[in-house]
Amino acid sequence: MSVRRLAEEQFQPANFAFNEENAAWAEATIRKYPEGRQQSAVIPLLMRAQEQEGWVTRATIEHVAAKLDMAYIRVMEVATFYTQFQLKPIGTRAHIQVCGTTPCMLRGAEELIKVCRNKIHHDPLQPNADGTLSWEEVECQGACVNAPMVIIFKDAYEDLTPERLEEIIDAFEAGKGAEIKTGPQIDRHLSAPIGGAVTLNDEIKPVRTNLEPQPEPVADAASVPPADAAHPKDTAPETDPKLKTPVTAPKAAEANAKATEDKPAAEASKAEAAVDVAKAAPVVKSEKPSLEDKNRPKGIEKPETVDDLKLISGVGPKIEGTLHELGIYTFAQVASWQKAECEWVDGYLNFKGRIDRDDWIKQAEALAKGGEAEYIKIFGKKPR
Repeated sequence: MSVRRLAEEQFQPANFAFNEENAAWAEATIRKYPEGRQQSAVIPLLMRAQEQEGWVTRATIEHVAAKLDMAYIRVMEVATFYTQFQLKPIGTRAHIQVCGTTPCMLRGAEELIKVCRNKIHHDPLQPNADGTLSWEEVECQGACVNAPMVIIFKDAYEDLTPERLEEIIDAFEAGKGAEIKTGPQIDRHLSAPIGGAVTLNDEIKPVRTNLEPQPEPVADAASVPPADAAHPKDTAPETDPKLKTPVTAPKAAEANAKATEDKPAAEASKAEAAVDVAKAAPVVKSEKPSLEDKNRPKGIEKPETVDDLKLISGVGPKIEGTLHELGIYTFAQVASWQKAECEWVDGYLNFKGRIDRDDWIKQAEALAKGGEAEYIKIFGKKPR
């Protein structure tokens, strides 16, 4: 969006004030906002002032700022940001805002701009010779499906052709803008498809609800059984007239009760069987390598200065404590491990492959050689 500035001084009036009706409206509008939030009325007040004067002047900005106890620059920021506010005199009968965003541009907005250049003024925001008409290109006006479109003051005119826009401009120039239909200028309802709806056109049949009386079904004579046909006795259980339940219910209840009584015993038997299986199963113990193994790394007595083995990635407090128990206290010890010694430590710590995966040996060599500085030089980062 281009930079928007106030009109030159020669166009600026000396002062501004709301007329009596608008002043009462402004006070009522400000009272709509909670205490301390009255500055939120800045846009409505600027818009009302523009409707009264035709555009937003410097004096208008100062007047609204004083009324809302705002810094002038804050009201200026609002007025210069929104293209709905006109910062210099515009056409008194029509100011045409042509949407120039992609959908409208693809649908012929450039041709609409040519019409404005030819019929009003070559340059945007410049009134015609009589001061009655002006135009400008603006961003999206929110009716992309009806592109291309323009807005004149508060009304939108959509689905335009260059010829139709010329007719609209002529009508406003003649003072007959109120007679022009707003919205789509073709046979379209709002944003509905061109030519009318093409879905949901089938006849809608009424849906019967369960609350409506249902007609008696007419049965086929061939399917109606003879009146004296006897129903098999086993098609429905006999009913106990006292309980109003099938007479088999007491028997079923008795069977359920018996099953319930037998359930604890059955579950106890299953539990005993599980215990027997557990006892019979062999116990597998996790054997650690022997401390007497020849591959065990050589330990030392705890020195006065102990290296922080946790600087090796993959070594935490617990593993460091275990290494200390094995007599491993320095980076140099870890750096000297051979393959067999690494495998022994792997088995003892139950972390198979961790030493190779995290490359303990290379890390320990760097830390033993030059501390953190050497580590950063080799690995490009600080040790953990």
